Amino acid sequence: MPELGRLSVPTVAGFRCPPESSHWSPELSTERLSRRITAIAESATMAVDARAKALKAAGHPIIGFGAGEPDFATPQHIVEAAVAACLDPANHKYTPAGGLPVLKEALVVKTERDSGWRPDASQVLVTNGGKHAVYNTCAALLNPGDEVLVPAPYWTTYPESIALAGGTTVVLQTDTASGFRVTVEQLEAARTPNTKALMFVSPSNPTGAVYPADEITAIGRWAVEHGIWVIADEIYEHLTYDDNVHHSMRALVPGIADQFVAVNGVAKTYAMTGWRIGWMIGPDDLIRAAGNLQSHGTSNVANVSQRAALAAVSGDLTAVADMRASFDRRRHRMTEMLRAIDGVDLLTPQGAFYAFPDLTAFLGRQVAGRVASTTSELATIILEEANVAIVPGEAFGAPGYARLSFALGDDDLGEGLTRIGDLLNG
Repeated sequence: MPELGRLSVPTVAGFRCPPESSHWSPELSTERLSRRITAIAESATMAVDARAKALKAAGHPIIGFGAGEPDFATPQHIVEAAVAACLDPANHKYTPAGGLPVLKEALVVKTERDSGWRPDASQVLVTNGGKHAVYNTCAALLNPGDEVLVPAPYWTTYPESIALAGGTTVVLQTDTASGFRVTVEQLEAARTPNTKALMFVSPSNPTGAVYPADEITAIGRWAVEHGIWVIADEIYEHLTYDDNVHHSMRALVPGIADQFVAVNGVAKTYAMTGWRIGWMIGPDDLIRAAGNLQSHGTSNVANVSQRAALAAVSGDLTAVADMRASFDRRRHRMTEMLRAIDGVDLLTPQGAFYAFPDLTAFLGRQVAGRVASTTSELATIILEEANVAIVPGEAFGAPGYARLSFALGDDDLGEGLTRIGDLLNG
């Protein structure tokens, strides 16, 4: 069975990954500043993307596979809705902190359409992006000492949001052989009297794994049996391929309703990463608590962005289908080119827009006259020798792997993978 443990991740290619579970590093914290805040690790994916962009601006021919950001423009009808919103004086004023009522009602309809269950509008909170929804959920749900089960590889923001709320991340390792899917047996082995919640994501960032309905149902029933909350990140719900289908645990296991919260957003589905619109949907008491927090932290999300999100979730999915078709084509090409590199082991991505290859075959051996002992070091070699940016697996609690996004143009994708292949097999 894959190993389970408290969070401990080393340094990654020029920036710091999450430290030990205390989330406090003396060299990064002084009495001048909050230990709780100075212990937060910079987002690894954002750091890789920023470094790649800085090198490119300095004249280096960098190709970046780091950012989880569609390369498409936001669909035109959404942009037009935002332009119209700018001209409406009603959007120049404060609005309810928890979200525009019309948008919350639209999210009720959208959830029923896409997820197969219908919340009340009072159970919806509109947030400043998906990250904000994760943070709000952890802050409103967790007490110091509460444990959250987090299957690895995990999105880099999960452990930091848990730590800020005083919780403890308990990592459950998965790998290519397990399809990057955690089992009920693993969950039960990790459960303690302090277990408060499970962080669950399908389709997965960073692995592209998608859980089948029967496994989701089994996990949901286990959570109900033991009174454990499920925080379900559903932001990649529309990005699945082949016969893989997104299933919402709330629809498959109705009895979980009182201990289930879905976090979502428009960023990935509608190419709206910069618009900063997310939401959380859960029981009334949780949403009220998170809403109170948001009323002091941010007040309402920008009204123009909310109006754009209204157009997105209320419209048809034609543009989404077109983008998914492009991602699917790139997925096939990336899978083929990565597997052509001798030594790479790869689970075919089933959803989202990431490949997560196992690169352990290249550790401890010569690559361009240099030897890497970690994928963090290997990522540095690839960046410096091939001018290609990838995110090493240490950032996701999975040393030995790396994440490559295929949400970039076809020419860059082909050129970047050719460079990596030539370097690793050179």
